[in-house]
Amino acid sequence: MTEQRSERRAELYDWFSSEFYDHHAIRDDLDFYLSYAVNTPGSILELGCGTGRILVPIAGTGKRITGLDRSDGMLKICQGKIDRLQAEVRGRVRLVRADIRRFDLHEKFSLALIPFGPFNCLPDTGDQISCLNCVREHLDDDGSLVFDVWYPKHEELRMSEHGYHVVKDQPHFEMPDGRRVQWGIFNASVDYNRQLIHEEMYYDIDYPGGRKERLIYPSPVSYFYRYEIEHLLARTGFRIAGLYRDFHKNEFGDQYPSELIVEAVRQ
Repeated sequence: MTEQRSERRAELYDWFSSEFYDHHAIRDDLDFYLSYAVNTPGSILELGCGTGRILVPIAGTGKRITGLDRSDGMLKICQGKIDRLQAEVRGRVRLVRADIRRFDLHEKFSLALIPFGPFNCLPDTGDQISCLNCVREHLDDDGSLVFDVWYPKHEELRMSEHGYHVVKDQPHFEMPDGRRVQWGIFNASVDYNRQLIHEEMYYDIDYPGGRKERLIYPSPVSYFYRYEIEHLLARTGFRIAGLYRDFHKNEFGDQYPSELIVEAVRQ
């Protein structure tokens, strides 16, 4: 099997992860984020909008939404979905290529969303604070921020010290050109000092002619605990209004969480 790996993360992400993303990025958070969107009085900002998995349904509710992402490949797919919508819906959507740590949109929003853990992809405290400061500057005085982060499982961290397949043996999905693709996630190592997991997302591809290939996207992923998030928000002018362990709004704290989901208000 041919293996391709690169440390040029943004280029690699655009190259193949954007193409395969919608085939495996499946989770039960859409209704959760829609519930905030439909109840917000003004326009909405989504950071890390990707291919529009959350953005497009929100636009369909009648809300104005701006989607921000640094991946050209993701935004191209998202724009293709928007182009197929009715004209009145298309007119409510704006896409911007930018880094979630540093952006200036010259607009204020009632609600900012960061679904599916883009915040985990910020590798150090300075990046995290920069992102939250940018969000705060783009919110109305009483605006809200809703986001989720992956919550670490201690056993997975321990196993990841020497390499651990977090996701494997997933069903194949088939691309329009006949390629059969299977995706997985391998944690190569852990940096406890910086609270980083060195994760590798990979795609095993079977081509129609019989050739096999593995594409690997390496990425450091931050993990957070409850009070770290609270301190980051307090330092950047936010107050926590809700804290949940899942997308059914079950309260964080009584069971080991699958997610750490935060509703914060600009102070």
